[in-house]
This record gives sequence, structure tokens and C-alpha cells, in this order.
Amino acid sequence: MVQIVKAAHILCAISSISFFIIRGIWMMQSSQRLAQSWVKITSRSIDTALLMSALGLMFITEQFPGSMGWLTAKLVALLVYIGLGMIALHWGKTKQIRISAWIASLVVFSYIVSVALTRSPLSFQAFL
Repeated sequence: MVQIVKAAHILCAISSISFFIIRGIWMMQSSQRLAQSWVKITSRSIDTALLMSALGLMFITEQFPGSMGWLTAKLVALLVYIGLGMIALHWGKTKQIRISAWIASLVVFSYIVSVALTRSPLSFQAFL
């Protein structure tokens, strides 16, 4: 069961970041696609599935943020990623701010993946 939920979580993470990258490109192009309802529905559906698979993994493996440093780091980084993503795609007042937030969110996502792979909140140090 763990392998199935983990595979679903990885697939959702790949889908989420892929769609985020596409939406970032549309944002840079000032595309009207960003305002289409299917884009919002697809994004929310993917991210909801990602969250549900993460919660499923937590409960199946009994590994929770707060008790495990790497999961706590992932959770904090996820909140930063979400905030930057909202600035990038919704709240940024200028295109330069939105692009900067989009790039920063991609860096944070990379950190989240590195923490997941190494199970260490200091995993990004290997890249410095």
C-alpha cells in the first residue's frame, strides 16, 4: 500500500510542478489561458490529490511533521512555495515581481524534492 500511495504522490508532484511551469510561462506571455476556469480546476485538482497522497503517506508510515525534522522542513518549504506561487500567478503587482516569485518558487520546489530524496533538511547544502 505504501508503494502505491508513494507512486501516486510522486506522480502528483510531477504533475503539479509541470502545470505550475506551464502557468508561469503563460503568465510571462500574458496569456488569457490563466483566467480560464479549466486551468483553475485542473490546478486545484492536482494539488488536492498531491495533498491527499501526502496525508495518506503520513498516516500509513506514521511519520509526522514536528517529530521528524525533514518532514517539518518540507512542510515549511511547502508553505513558502505556495506563498511564492500565489505572488507569481495572482498577487504580484508587476511582471518582474511575478517572474521573480515564480523563479524563487521553483528553487523552493527543488529544495522540497531534495529533502524528500535525502530525508535531510540540510540536503540543499550538497548543491552549494
